[in-house]
Amino acid sequence: MAELTFLGATGEVTGSRYLLTTDQHRVLMDCGLRQGDRQANEFNRRSLKALARDLDAVVLSHAHLDHCGLLPKLVADGYRGDIFCTEGTAELLPIMLRDSANLMLRDLAQENKWRQRRDEAALPAPYDMEDVEQTLGQLKPIRYGEDMALTGDMRVKFHDAGHILGSAIVELFIQDAGRQRHLVFSGDLGNRDVALMHDPARLEHADMVLLESTYGDRDHRPLADTLEEFAEILARADREGGNVFIPAFAVGRTQELLYHLGAFHQQGLLPQHKVFVDSPMGIAVTQLYARRQDLLKKADVEATHAPGNGELMAYLPQLEFTQSVQASMGINRVKSGAIVIAGSGMCTGGRITHHFKWNLWRRQAHVVIVGFQARGTLGRRLVDGADSVKIFGQEIAVRAQIHTLGGFSAHAGQSELLSWAQGFTGKPVFHLVHGEDKAREALAAALQDRGIDARIPAYEDTVVI
Repeated sequence: MAELTFLGATGEVTGSRYLLTTDQHRVLMDCGLRQGDRQANEFNRRSLKALARDLDAVVLSHAHLDHCGLLPKLVADGYRGDIFCTEGTAELLPIMLRDSANLMLRDLAQENKWRQRRDEAALPAPYDMEDVEQTLGQLKPIRYGEDMALTGDMRVKFHDAGHILGSAIVELFIQDAGRQRHLVFSGDLGNRDVALMHDPARLEHADMVLLESTYGDRDHRPLADTLEEFAEILARADREGGNVFIPAFAVGRTQELLYHLGAFHQQGLLPQHKVFVDSPMGIAVTQLYARRQDLLKKADVEATHAPGNGELMAYLPQLEFTQSVQASMGINRVKSGAIVIAGSGMCTGGRITHHFKWNLWRRQAHVVIVGFQARGTLGRRLVDGADSVKIFGQEIAVRAQIHTLGGFSAHAGQSELLSWAQGFTGKPVFHLVHGEDKAREALAAALQDRGIDARIPAYEDTVVI
């Protein structure tokens, strides 16, 4: 009997993890970090040895850390099998996992310094850089549309999800009790308005569908309206003599922002004289996007080519990459006329927090939120209107102007999720994952109104396929 157990991303948008079992085999879909607060950190430290011991294969939807970030821990705890993913994901993972490990080990060293001062036992690292390299050695990349055997009774096929480079809708074929079962996992479905990405693939057949619901309760603003507001914010910041700070995910969002800022420059709508990408990971991913243009939307890629010159710098000459810590610190000497794009996207760490420490209290500063902010994150507190926030142990007044631009989201909105779901024939059962409860409940109601069987699983629920 084929069964599916929900081990993460139920009632939240991080920690994606689902276990598929048959009478003979066990396959894990995604192994993501939970993100947001101390409780999430404690969850990430839990042993995966029991899970790793009996797994036959891992299938990965894409390279965002909330879907892949615990792969090195799974390997550290004993998993030695194949990790199936798309070619684009396999190229992104070295950047993502090495950077994440460096940040984790640095933060752990800081935590253990304080624990030593409190006469408390040091915390062990959940994994190390050797585990990251071992993980990368276990990757098995396959092309979109290629039919690949996972086990003796399961096969997988990936389809473009249109979310980030290499993102996949996972289609699984399961031989169970003499008949074939058909499971589809949406992964993170892309927003059709997003630059550079193809539209998500449409599938028609499934017995069961795992559907993400990040924005299951609302639609995004039209991109044209979002870009108009973005241009107005940039013009206002220029008039007021302040800088613009944009916390952005290194994969996808940073590259889309550069695309639109370049378009503003070409149209004479970019008053700022500097655009800093202050994120080593964001820089590396941007360079990867440039190398793998074959995986991107052709029309958008062609639009970035200045006449006779395909370099991004010709499309956006204000652009400057800041790799080193010293260069990042130097940005704070630029008092006006700059846009700073830095990670992390939810403001839970990274260089954006240092810029906030030096700028959130400035009334002429502008902060532009361009992505989903999970509960418990610094970004969520800013969106919710906090008067002050704690950064590096210091209470910082929030006097900067906070703007939220939902139209840049890389996730499908409610209408797009409904349209994608209605493309299936044969009335599959939908299980809503990767969304907060309010979003899942709203999407479930909307699906049910359309005659679709939509359910809301809880953590560790098991269902028969």
